This record gives sequence, C-alpha cells and structure tokens, in this order.
Amino acid sequence: MTYGITTAVLAGFGTGLSLIVAIGAQNAFVLRQGARRHAVLAVVAICAVSDALLIALGVAGVGAFVTAWPAALTVVGLAGGTFLVGYGVLAARRAVRPVPGAALTADGAAPAPGSVRRAVLTCLAMTWLNPHVYLDTVLLVGSLAADRGDLRWAFGIGAVVASLAWFAALGYGARLLSGLLSRPAAWRVLDGLVAAMMVTMGGLLLARA
Repeated sequence: MTYGITTAVLAGFGTGLSLIVAIGAQNAFVLRQGARRHAVLAVVAICAVSDALLIALGVAGVGAFVTAWPAALTVVGLAGGTFLVGYGVLAARRAVRPVPGAALTADGAAPAPGSVRRAVLTCLAMTWLNPHVYLDTVLLVGSLAADRGDLRWAFGIGAVVASLAWFAALGYGARLLSGLLSRPAAWRVLDGLVAAMMVTMGGLLLARA
C-alpha cells in the first residue's frame, strides 16, 4: 500500500510539473516579481494556494460540473483575455519608455517596486481569470486523479507539492538574475518579452471565447 501511495504521489508531482513549467502569463509575472524582490512571498503563496484549491476541486470531481457549464469558461476567457492584453500594453509602454529607477540597484534591491496590494491583485487576476488554469487543474489533473481510484488524493497531493516547489523556485530563484537586471536595458528586454507574451495569450483567449 505504501508503494502505491508513493507511486501516486510521484505521478501527481510529475504531472503537476509538466503542466505548470511551461512559460505563461502567471509564470512571467512571478519571475518579474522575484527578480525585483517585491511581494515575492505573497505572490508565491497566492499561486500555490490557488493551485491547491483548484486541484482539490478537480480531485473531488468538480470537473464534471465545469464541463456542464462551458459558458462559464467563455466568460472567464473574455475577462482574462482583456486583462492580459491590457497588462501587455502596459509592459510594452515600460519597454518603450522605461520608468526612471526601474532597474535594480547594485545590491539587488528594487528602488520603487510599487504597492504590495497592486501586486496581489494582479497575481489574483492572472491566476483566476485564466481559463487554462481551470482546464489544467480542475479538468486534467482531476481526470487523471480519478484514474487512481482510492489513491486519487495521493495523486492530488503530489500535484500540489509540485506547484508549491515550482513557484517557490521561480519566485526566489529569480533573484539570481539581479546582477543582469541591474542594467536598464535588461528590463526593457524583459518587459518587451512579457508584453509580447501577454498580448499574444490575451488575443488567443479573446479569439477562442
């Protein structure tokens, strides 16, 4: 029995990593906050706890309910697409016209990081207004967990641990880039990449919705 539980947990961990490691809007935001060392704990906690809640719902069988209400995903897609396009436009403006003092200082501290409240609200929007989050956690992880029968919760725990490990590594590991990001030009490149990613993903969401 112990072997079966361990196998289920490891399978859930591997599945969770395979779904969240791909660079997306949420990961890009966590990376940026981590590089600026601003509200990292709050951002990582929001992402990890949100994933844990959604995975738990999927393992509990809520995926069938979501499938029965496709209009809900359409509404989320419209709202999320609009938000991502708007955020992408702001990132593009930062790339074209950098905010004075936006680069990290020599000791790696961000001189003007902005409010924690704004970072928290942005993270919540990127997490809960992205229909792909529901598809990956509630539907996909939920359906894969269901195949494990009585070990479905062990599978879900593995996926939750993978999410926590990934976001913590991304948020706190990003500070290793502080030397590179002490250069204003590096932030312009990063903001340009974020802008392209956000606008593309937002446009795709709006088109599908």
